[in-house]
Amino acid sequence: MELIRTGKVKEVYAVDRKTLEFVFTDNISVFDKIIPSRIPHKGNTLCRTAKFWFDLLEAKGIKTHFGEYIPPNRMKVKRLNIIEDYDRIHTETVNYLIPLEVICRHYAAGSLMDRIKAGRIKAEDLGFPKGHTVKYGEKLPRPFVETTTKLEAHDRELTEEEAKRIAGLTDEDYREIVETVLRIDAIIAEEVAKRGLIHCDGKKEFGYDEDRRLIVIDTFGTLDEDRWWDAAEYAKGRMVELSKEFVRQHYRETGYHGELMAAREKGAAEPDIPALPKEVVDRVSDLYVEVYERITGQKF
Repeated sequence: MELIRTGKVKEVYAVDRKTLEFVFTDNISVFDKIIPSRIPHKGNTLCRTAKFWFDLLEAKGIKTHFGEYIPPNRMKVKRLNIIEDYDRIHTETVNYLIPLEVICRHYAAGSLMDRIKAGRIKAEDLGFPKGHTVKYGEKLPRPFVETTTKLEAHDRELTEEEAKRIAGLTDEDYREIVETVLRIDAIIAEEVAKRGLIHCDGKKEFGYDEDRRLIVIDTFGTLDEDRWWDAAEYAKGRMVELSKEFVRQHYRETGYHGELMAAREKGAAEPDIPALPKEVVDRVSDLYVEVYERITGQKF
């Protein structure tokens, strides 16, 4: 096999012209930075969680790129063309990765709250009455779907029109993607509610096969792509993060996040991200195992 790409958390190998193999590593990343720390069991739990969701979607009639699980941390998937030149993508292009990340939010949290506080997103954009003060953890009146770039150095927020243009999508294509995301999130919410979890938000990625049929690709519904809250704690008014959000918070509290954002705004050299303390590494490892079991209902 040939190593063709090393991502933030996955290594991608070419098996043949039609098949890729994902290797889920124990790397962890935040703010588009790979942290120089390894998280025991992370790759194993992510791979098995991804397999769980792919199996469930296929059973529900939703097409995916999943092929075969290779224990403990590998899977074979359908290979799609990656076209980085947006001008080469049009509404008849087939067998390609759609260069978008589709984020669907059901609660006010994370970067959405940052943009609300900054005035970039208004309450009425989310379905609230005009003038409503959005509170952290508040359930949104309707799902808030947005897109960012997939193949650029840093994720860039897109308007619906720009997303359609760079990804070669018609209005109908875009609607199908959004409807599929909402359908998947409904499946996720129903499944994890059985084990006391709330699915707060997450991202999905898609491609088209040789017949330009939409397929779900990459991974989703894991601790890396999605935000999870404990339902019992939420009922008490507490948003207990069951995600790597507290890793981001660690870097906010130590000042690294502020330094990084300042460097990016100035176009200056970005500071290297420090390693995590051992107590944080141990806590993160335990969290990945715990959330794997709660999402899937399976013992690690």
